Amino acid sequence: MSDLRLDATQLDRYSRHVIMDEIGPDGQQRLLEGSVLIVGAGGLGSPAIQYLAAAGVGRLGIVDDDDVERSNLQRQIVHGDDDVGRPKVESAADYVATLNPDINVETHQTRVTASNVDELVADYDVVLDASDNFATRYLLNDHCVLTETPLFHGAIYRFEGQVTSFTNDRGGDDDPPCYRCIFPEAPEPGTVPDCAATGVLGVLPGTVGCIQATEVVKYLIGKGDLLEGRLLMYDAMGMTFEEVPVQSNPACPVCGDDPEIESVEDVAYEGTCEISAD
Repeated sequence: MSDLRLDATQLDRYSRHVIMDEIGPDGQQRLLEGSVLIVGAGGLGSPAIQYLAAAGVGRLGIVDDDDVERSNLQRQIVHGDDDVGRPKVESAADYVATLNPDINVETHQTRVTASNVDELVADYDVVLDASDNFATRYLLNDHCVLTETPLFHGAIYRFEGQVTSFTNDRGGDDDPPCYRCIFPEAPEPGTVPDCAATGVLGVLPGTVGCIQATEVVKYLIGKGDLLEGRLLMYDAMGMTFEEVPVQSNPACPVCGDDPEIESVEDVAYEGTCEISAD
């Protein structure tokens, strides 16, 4: 840990962190020195961006290739009506600038692909997956496993959400699971409709994205129990949370005992995200 460098304004801004024994000046400095790549500036990404910036995570990378649409505004709360038609990464960056001038925002107006994922992820401590498609989820999982990069996952559907965390800290006696341990392959294309076809409760991603941000903050300050090995299921209509224990799969193609995936180039990420036959 470097010397503490909180100035008077920062001590005021983060005072409710600084007075907590579990965080204190040391923990706040860890946050300010931390970096998070947020993949997706939509429903999940919006609350994650808000709370990570407010908490003082010093460097945020935001990846998204979409423009703001008016139909986004019911849930994507870092964007406003005046932002319709603008790139989401620009709108999100402007939001952060008004919220907390401490934060350095790096925008990446692109889609994550096998050819650019290494360059995008390399300079960040952790990845927060706020994407809305299976291809990106599996790509991020595989890359983060191979590079031992912590990955914080969230997903939503209509009134339901799920969250889990993958530290990808391997080499011990009891290695943690990865996303493929839980979901070995993506469902067939077209079998799971998106929110444009089925709708989504506007406040749902706020809950799920905030839990993802909470996990990231805990990881960066090194406190608390993460959702590693646990899949948290949230039902907004019943207002219930269910925790499902998950274990590593020895036959997992990316983190198992005899992995078949040694590079993201080994996988066809469109379709069911299966290993290429070549």
